[in-house]
Order: sequence, then C-alpha cells, then structure tokens
Amino acid sequence: MIGAAVLRPAPGGARTAARLAVLGIDPLVLPLFAVVPLAWTPPDPAGYDALLLTSVNAIRHGGAGLERLRALPVIAVGEATAAAARAAGFAIRCTGRGDVADALAAAGPCRPLHLAGRERRDAGVDAIAVYASEPLPIALDMVRGCEDRVALLHSVRAATRLAALVPDRARVAVAALSSAVLAAAGQGWRWTTAASVPTDAALVARVAERLTGRRGPGISTA
Repeated sequence: MIGAAVLRPAPGGARTAARLAVLGIDPLVLPLFAVVPLAWTPPDPAGYDALLLTSVNAIRHGGAGLERLRALPVIAVGEATAAAARAAGFAIRCTGRGDVADALAAAGPCRPLHLAGRERRDAGVDAIAVYASEPLPIALDMVRGCEDRVALLHSVRAATRLAALVPDRARVAVAALSSAVLAAAGQGWRWTTAASVPTDAALVARVAERLTGRRGPGISTA
C-alpha cells in the first residue's frame, strides 16, 4: 500500500495531496464534504476582547461581516489559521499548536468570540457559525477507490461518514488528525494511526512514516 485517499474538503484537500505527492505517495482526492458560507450578523465587538479562530474557513467564508470585527485581535488555533487572519488584516494575539484549549490558555483571561463552523465542538466561549460543511454525494465505486489505500481523516464528521460508507473496512487503513478523530472511525480497519499533533503536516508525516519509513518535512503547520 503506497497510496492515500484524501477526504478533506477543497481547497485544503489539494494541499494535503501535494504534500503526499512530494513524498512519493499517490493521492486520491475524494472530498466527503464541501465548505460553504452561512449568512450571519456580526455582534457588537465591544462585548469581546478577541476572536477565536479554529479554522482557516472562518476567514475564507466569513464574508463582509468580518469587517466589523477587524479591531479584535485573533486567537488562532494554529499557524495556518494565524497566517490567513494576518493576510486578511487582523492582528494576532497568540497562536496555538493545533489545540483549542492550548490556544485559549496562551491567550490568558479574555472574552473571545469564536467564529466557527456550524458543526463544531463546544470551546466553552460565545460562538457564531459563519460556515458549514455540507455532505457531497458519494457513489459506492468512489468509496471503493479507498481500498488498499490509507484514508486521511481530518475531522470527526469525516471519520463517521467514512465508517458508514466503506463496505469492507479490512481493505482500508486509516490515519487520523487526532485520537478523537480516530475513535470516531471505529474498529475493523486494516490498520490505524494518528498524527502526533493535530496538524495536516503532522498527519502527512505520520502517513509517510508508516508507508515509506521516512518522516515528512516538518510538523508545525496546520
């Protein structure tokens, strides 16, 4: 097995596929979801000290509502999210290492507003949904493309959906972004593994280590 199935939505899936290809791993891009913007109304920024961003999608799909919140500094879950926020004109208060609790701890006491996805884990702070991940239609023959490959899972929803779609788990290996994502995939896979830290680069590095015996370059970016 020297192939991988990238189930991440665009455009992130293309970046994951490129990382795999550099390492000699054949990527099959098979997104299970598409990320779409939601209509939302920004609250009064005076009620908050910062924005919590746990995905680049908040910036990519936030739309015109972001302008009203631009004075609030960003607590970014990882480097990629911080880079996107910075490019959009936001100041960065702090950057975590891929974990929400870590990012909030680094920020210190504050009143953050989480610009989030509709499907999300509760971060324990005020949140507003600015984007959603909608399921894409997937035919059985497309799912069979995952057979004899390692499927890369970036979210609990992707893990749950793959588990429901695959007819023969023994023919598919699973590499997950975190232990929580891996647990959502369930049992019975050919083999399973999880990234050392919850970033795309770390996940690709883990897959490369398992498939080729060498690590991918770097594990610090999301």
